[in-house]
Amino acid sequence: MLEQRLIEIMVKNEELMEDLTLLRELNLSNSWIAAGYVRNYCWDILHGYNQKTLLEDVDIIYYDSSDLSFDKEIEYEKQLIIKKPRHNWSVKNQARMHITNKSRPYADIADAMRHWPETATAVGIRMDWDNQIHIMAPLGLEDLFDLNIRKSSNFQNIDYFHNRIKSKKWLHK
Repeated sequence: MLEQRLIEIMVKNEELMEDLTLLRELNLSNSWIAAGYVRNYCWDILHGYNQKTLLEDVDIIYYDSSDLSFDKEIEYEKQLIIKKPRHNWSVKNQARMHITNKSRPYADIADAMRHWPETATAVGIRMDWDNQIHIMAPLGLEDLFDLNIRKSSNFQNIDYFHNRIKSKKWLHK
């Protein structure tokens, strides 16, 4: 099963495990480390790279429809910066992202992730209080493990998608 395989890969990343612990201690409801952190580390392992891709940021996602304020996201980022200042923390309430994306409100965090640009990026990981690792991948894990860059069917901005491929240099690695 791909979910178990991803967990086995990710638990070997000591820094990720430390970051998952920090996120858990933030006690932010339904929160996940997601996107590039997960995708890039998995792809580095699958490619057999000895050196990890540098983290541009650490994407934290959560869903709280009762507070759509941008200020709350900044507050959470500041709390994480205090604990680990070397990371560029990016905290986003997925209940608010429909405003940025000019779409209908998302029903939950999985619905929001289904609208992300690439299928292989729509992956999150979290650790519960029993130290169990959980994966959220509403678009599946096949493209992630097949090293496939595919536009999510719900993501409509094809130019943005192609610009991401170029800017991330995925085809040149």
